[in-house]
Amino acid sequence: MRQFTIGKNDAGQRLDRWMSKTIPLLPAPLLQKYIRLKRVKLNGKGAKRDTRLQQGDLLQLYINDEFFDRPTVENAYLTIANPKLDIVYEDEHLLLVNKPSGMVVHADETGTADTLINHILAYLYQTRQWRPKEEQSFIPALCNRIDRNTGGIVIAAKTAEALRVMNQKIKDREMEKRYLCAAVGTLKPKNGTLESFLLKDEGKKQVFVYHKPVPGGRTAVTKYRTLAVQNGLSLVECELITGRTHQIRAQLADAGCPLVGDGKYGSEQVNRSYHRRRQALCSWSLTFRFTTDAGALEYLNGKCWKVSSVDFLEEYFPDFSLSRLK
Repeated sequence: MRQFTIGKNDAGQRLDRWMSKTIPLLPAPLLQKYIRLKRVKLNGKGAKRDTRLQQGDLLQLYINDEFFDRPTVENAYLTIANPKLDIVYEDEHLLLVNKPSGMVVHADETGTADTLINHILAYLYQTRQWRPKEEQSFIPALCNRIDRNTGGIVIAAKTAEALRVMNQKIKDREMEKRYLCAAVGTLKPKNGTLESFLLKDEGKKQVFVYHKPVPGGRTAVTKYRTLAVQNGLSLVECELITGRTHQIRAQLADAGCPLVGDGKYGSEQVNRSYHRRRQALCSWSLTFRFTTDAGALEYLNGKCWKVSSVDFLEEYFPDFSLSRLK
């Protein structure tokens, strides 16, 4: 319980507005709920949210201590009252989440708290699977990441051992990641492998494709197969053999078939004609294929998870069902 005496400069404010300024980490819906439940006492009694505070009033707040911390990137999850997660799979070690297109995985230059990791931390905190005050140092973390405007499966580790094992498995490429995308035009051949070298330009936040080794360039290999062609677009499934920044987007654009909606590697005119502002790309399938010891996660070996729906698939290829894919 925290106790406050209202001073001259705070007098005249509504109770709920004073609380939102005093406890910025407390989400607005939770703030209103605590007032309704009378966990906020004004001079020993419950009060309405629009009560005007007077100098000398005594406020007693029966609210968890962590909400009184100073706002930081590390505790921004506390501002999320209702975490929104499309959970593909969950156990004591891992959480597989279908990230929606448009959401960032971690805080970026905008400083938004509406990130995938914050929704995950809020969910684990509210379900009491993670108690930050009881942990020495471990914080649940993402093992992989995908671009803001790409949707699909992201792996989150709920335990330190899971984080260690998953990071090593990703490094050793002991998992199979498949993506679905809608590309402009038709790839030739319709099925094949794209091999090139990608050079990242940090300033432009873009990669450039080369067909021979260049200083700083990294090998990129993508297997692909065309699943359907409709309305000038190809539905393509890609398997990442390597995992480079913007790999699928850059390589397909280099092959003459940029992703529809891709503002960085595609055509603005084409994107407008399809009314698409985000690249049509989804990490739709994840399979663990461990070839070395996985410790406590060995039970996951050979398991495969897939998203239940893909927005652009329904929009551009309505007759194609995910159930047809194996």
